[in-house]
Amino acid sequence: MTAAHAVDTDVLVVGAGPVGLMLAGELRGGGAGTVVVDRREGPTTESRASTLHARTMEILDSRGLLDALGDPPNEPRGHFGGIPLDLTLPGPWPGQTKVPQTRTEELLAEWASGRGADLRRRHELRAVRVGADAVEAVVAGPGGRPLRVRARYAVGCDGEDSTLRRLIGADFPGRAPVRELLRADVAGIDVPDRRFQRLPRGLAVAARRADGVTRVMVHEFGAVAGHRDGDVEFAEVARAWKEVTGEDISAGTPLWVNSFGDAYGQLVRYREGRVLFAGDAAHRQMPIGGQALNLGLQDAVNLGWKLAAQVRGHAPDGLLDTYHTERHAVGRRVLGNIRAQALLLLGGPETGAIRSLLDGLIRDEPVVREHLAGMISGLDIRHGGHLRLPHTGLLTSEGATSTTALLRTGGRGLLLDLAGDPGLRATAGPWADRVVTVTARPADPHGPLGGLAAVLVRPDGHVAWTSGGATGAEDALRAWFGEAR
Repeated sequence: MTAAHAVDTDVLVVGAGPVGLMLAGELRGGGAGTVVVDRREGPTTESRASTLHARTMEILDSRGLLDALGDPPNEPRGHFGGIPLDLTLPGPWPGQTKVPQTRTEELLAEWASGRGADLRRRHELRAVRVGADAVEAVVAGPGGRPLRVRARYAVGCDGEDSTLRRLIGADFPGRAPVRELLRADVAGIDVPDRRFQRLPRGLAVAARRADGVTRVMVHEFGAVAGHRDGDVEFAEVARAWKEVTGEDISAGTPLWVNSFGDAYGQLVRYREGRVLFAGDAAHRQMPIGGQALNLGLQDAVNLGWKLAAQVRGHAPDGLLDTYHTERHAVGRRVLGNIRAQALLLLGGPETGAIRSLLDGLIRDEPVVREHLAGMISGLDIRHGGHLRLPHTGLLTSEGATSTTALLRTGGRGLLLDLAGDPGLRATAGPWADRVVTVTARPADPHGPLGGLAAVLVRPDGHVAWTSGGATGAEDALRAWFGEAR
């Protein structure tokens, strides 16, 4: 029997998809030792989630990652349950930015590894024991070679069928799928583009890419999702497509085929002692409008700085528990809007009246459109009373910059001195290892920061405190970043 190798670390991350990689980069930015294990050989080669919403683009900009993406296409138009919805809201990234998940994973893997994360592919979690002081995991490496990982904490980012969640028996209530949408990327077919076209027998979507490959999605009204032991076969997609549209695509070459249903579930607790969960391991939802990927990336950014502070020993009491408090509420809200969309999208003719009513409200009532756009884009997310700091132009002694650019702090918070108060900087001095202080003024005095004297921003971009003077600043610094040193 091959002897097991061993490694000690602060945090074991299970899963090297976008969420696990984002978390690994965040942890390393905060100074936490991080090992990532994933059973796959490399980033996904499948054409999965391709939509990055405005809030996620803000986050990527705050980590200096946007330049590497180049100039990806942007689509202002989204949908709510198949009903057209303009997602444009104030900010530099309106609507949906289209980036293949393959590229998102490549980018985040390079970033996390560049920050020092130990990324181990072809390593599959087999067993885990959670103790009072550590988590001990048994991992099968290439060729079955065993690896023992001892970590202070473990985080499951290993998808909706999470192995870590199963091994610790975490409570994950929900519902199995009732309806499903069949999906395939197909070469060698010529069918009209369709955007959520509702036909007498079902729903059809088709979008031809620049490389000639067409993504098709189809649902037969009244069809019930059954149990699947594996992926859907292309023959089933072709049969359903012909049933709904009358078109024969069976001679095409399938490059990727899958299905997704309207199942949903959410962990009762995102934290189980020394084990935490993020992304699809924490919540399962139908991937409508790209919300699942964006929700997971935002989970990672919320958790990363808090868990890093915990392992480095300067987290205030209860900080790590705010991850569950804040993100469980956000996840519950997103699952609610996705369930509503699934009913509208996959329901048959009986949904016609409510679809017509909602379509009229979206077109004729700006407040309805803005509410739905804010919810889907993530721009309206608040954690308790903590709103995100919007992307805003600023002027400093070194020139023009922005709030997102100033958040490239290497895992630290940001204290914006907007009134040139030397006493504020002196107050923040003892926290300089955890908070960067910048003197600036808004480029637009009538914008979101107009009239404020100071703003304390958490590393995840959410506002912790505004104005209030030096005494208020000291209390806020201690509440979110621990005791001064």
